[in-house]
Amino acid sequence: MRWKTAALLTLAVLAAGCSSNSSKEPEPAELTKFDAEISLKKEWSRSIGEGQGKTYNLLTPVVYGDQIYAADVEGLVVSMDRLTGKVNWKKKLDKPVSGAVGAGYGLVLIGTLRGEVLALDVSTGEERWRSQVSSEVLAAPAVNGDIVLVQTQDDRLIALEIDTGAQRWSYESSPAVLTLRGTGAPLLTNQLAIAGLSSGKVIALDTRRGLPVWEQRVAIPQGRSELERVVDIDGGLLLSGGTLYVATYQGRAAALELETGRVLWQRDASSYSGVALGYGSVYLSLADGTVEGIDERSTTALWRNESLGRRQLSAPAVMSSYVVVGDVEGYLHFLSQVDGRFVARERVDSSGVRARPVVEGDWLYAFGNDGKLVALTIRQAD
Repeated sequence: MRWKTAALLTLAVLAAGCSSNSSKEPEPAELTKFDAEISLKKEWSRSIGEGQGKTYNLLTPVVYGDQIYAADVEGLVVSMDRLTGKVNWKKKLDKPVSGAVGAGYGLVLIGTLRGEVLALDVSTGEERWRSQVSSEVLAAPAVNGDIVLVQTQDDRLIALEIDTGAQRWSYESSPAVLTLRGTGAPLLTNQLAIAGLSSGKVIALDTRRGLPVWEQRVAIPQGRSELERVVDIDGGLLLSGGTLYVATYQGRAAALELETGRVLWQRDASSYSGVALGYGSVYLSLADGTVEGIDERSTTALWRNESLGRRQLSAPAVMSSYVVVGDVEGYLHFLSQVDGRFVARERVDSSGVRARPVVEGDWLYAFGNDGKLVALTIRQAD
């Protein structure tokens, strides 16, 4: 039995973060005051339909060239100039969207709740092809110029031909008995298709035939109950050079050698949202609301900011000298990469921000749960 609702995901997160027997949901930690060190400028904002909807979706926008593409849960896909917010095209799909948005090689790629993958033309939004897969697609498809890689809710990896959407190969693994709702977005290089699984493993496959190249377990399920044994890799993977970074829920954060899967380092951590990298450090949003900076060579914790407890943080993003996370009340928190202190805060959507902020150069894009897409830049405070 697999979890399908946001409420159940929230229960899992709260159960891991507190041992109270009370049925009342703990309140997010109160925001602490600080002296802002930078100011933020809202360059533009636009409403993207219904946003994330009522289920636990992570419909993260994507920047491709000079455009930004975003989709809502009802199937509205919008292409905008990333500097002005001017709409290039809109497309209303006939299926509810659950995995969005991938882009590359002339395609915008969308996954649906009904197990379809749709490829749209980046310039016009016209449908190029659609392909049926085994179950719902909860993360953005990846593309490398040869194939489109899809990870489904039932832990299958499926390679589709980039020109037609025809299936080239499919790899099936055994999913965990109980999982969080969601999957991390898979990664593609020219030779490897890489994904994190609900079992706490990372798998790398040959892109041509879908044969395993290596497999590495990052977390081992522990505990008596199935809830305690959940070790999903839901936050996606981060590739930098020849190193792959990953974090699991109720497990570990680790760095793996890309070509072999060899563990370079690992440390205990619990994260359902993922990692970011900058200035020689790895940044984690932990399940309890802690944001942590880790030296990527020694695994030493450089700093911990514990002021955002129970605020259900998004995955971190790195912008200039700062780490940025969204929270359940719709705030963006800017932290110094040096010591984790707060330097700025901005509320962008009162319904919350669970999707990872998207950074492109000096611009940051935040997609609120209710569908507000906001473009921000930063400047030093007077």
